[in-house]
Amino acid sequence: MDWQGQKVAEQLMQIMLLGFAAIAFATGYIMGSFQMMIYIYAGGVVLTTLVTVPNWPFFNRHPLKWLDPSEVEKHPKPQQSVNANSKKKPTKK
Repeated sequence: MDWQGQKVAEQLMQIMLLGFAAIAFATGYIMGSFQMMIYIYAGGVVLTTLVTVPNWPFFNRHPLKWLDPSEVEKHPKPQQSVNANSKKKPTKK
């Protein structure tokens, strides 16, 4: 799952859970049944999990482009400079 897909999955999860909570509350209130409210919300949580947790293809619309292993050797990792570590704030006594 790419970064954009993670954002979409989280937004979808929040919307679905809020929607199922509202539907479950309204149904439970109208029917006067706390048990029915819990069943509806639990079903919503299961459905939300099935939609957002697996790595579905629509979550991979913006794949990351990784460097080819042969390209990694041409571009070494940057090294920290020694001067950056020696610049410390003077302590007051």
